[in-house]
Amino acid sequence: MTRTARAGNAGTSPQSEAQRRTLRVLVTSQVLSGAGLAAGITVGALLAQDMLGSTDLAGLPSALFTAGSALAAVAVGRVSQARGRRPGLAAGYLAGAVGSAGVITAAVADNPVLLFIALFVYGAGTATNLQARYAGADLAAPAHRARAVSTVLVATTLGGVVGPNLAAPTGDLAETLGIPALAGPFLLAGVAYALAALVLTLRLRPDPLLLARSLDLERRTAAEAAGATGDAAPVPERGPGLIPGALTMILSQLVMVAIMTMTPVHMLDHGHGTAASGFVIALHVGAMYLPSPLTGRLVDRHGGIPVAAASGLTLLAAGIVAAVAPGDSVALLTVALALLGLGWNLGLVSGTAMITDAVPLATRARTQGMVDVSIAIAGATGGLASGVVVASASYPVLALAGGILSLAVLPAIAATASRR
Repeated sequence: MTRTARAGNAGTSPQSEAQRRTLRVLVTSQVLSGAGLAAGITVGALLAQDMLGSTDLAGLPSALFTAGSALAAVAVGRVSQARGRRPGLAAGYLAGAVGSAGVITAAVADNPVLLFIALFVYGAGTATNLQARYAGADLAAPAHRARAVSTVLVATTLGGVVGPNLAAPTGDLAETLGIPALAGPFLLAGVAYALAALVLTLRLRPDPLLLARSLDLERRTAAEAAGATGDAAPVPERGPGLIPGALTMILSQLVMVAIMTMTPVHMLDHGHGTAASGFVIALHVGAMYLPSPLTGRLVDRHGGIPVAAASGLTLLAAGIVAAVAPGDSVALLTVALALLGLGWNLGLVSGTAMITDAVPLATRARTQGMVDVSIAIAGATGGLASGVVVASASYPVLALAGGILSLAVLPAIAATASRR
């Protein structure tokens, strides 16, 4: 029986209804969290540069909140494994709100050490924003898992596009409150993350992961009672998609964070203000999430491997365009960052679908959390290295190196395809 046929049998079952409710709640929380995520991306590097007076460590904020997201990914994964998605995701967003408040406090006190600690805590929001995609797939039929993931991801688009474009207005609001203008977007981030936590706490019922386990147990019990277990295939401990799926997402995150982090700094050095960089980042974030429905359909129809390969090639194109774009060309930088977001999207949706298919329910949340730790570490590495590379070489060198590095996923994908 094909994956599509199996999905068709689900019809309008209680599981299907619970899945629709889960997606509605996740979409609402993702719209809010997307604004929090994108707001910090827009000005994090600029705030550090302003406080430190140097570009050498301008990539450190991205590295710190990405490193914080690594720790949060473990915590959210373990809490979700033990208690379900609802408490895990809500706690992660609440931590992101606390981190946002810490960033504002550090900016007011002009305390770089407190800033870096707060950015580390703020990273919990980033991790939780990504972990939510797994919740969208818990109750989905196998043939529709990638589309379920894409539905959750695309919901981030609205908040992700609005957030960076509010950098200037929130900066003005911050100044009226006696807060440095560059800390203004973190006002938005704190409120957005807190509201996302509230929505999940109140509305994500039944818990998708706990319900999926319960339904799976019922099916197994019924099969055993009918004497069918002797003919059932054993549940694999790990499917073939785990390694290529994880590698695709790791490389996509590393390359995307590295180039994205230094783009606002690169634009500022060429005379562009926060409004222009906010516009570019807004379109970049839109490209990260808006193509998700199409990407999900491609993965469901053709499998994750070809889409993952397309991710590497798209990221290469992004690096080349960013490298050759003149510093005063907002148009070309916008194209480069849009391609960068699209390449990341292709990698994330395909990688997530491959991992979800490969991991059994009994260990799914914990394994997904550990995979996201690797993704976060890769992002932290890219963010930290980006400032060093630009300071010692240039932004075009960083962009081109990132694009070439993204091709490293192709041999692993080819090897996996040949084994299959």
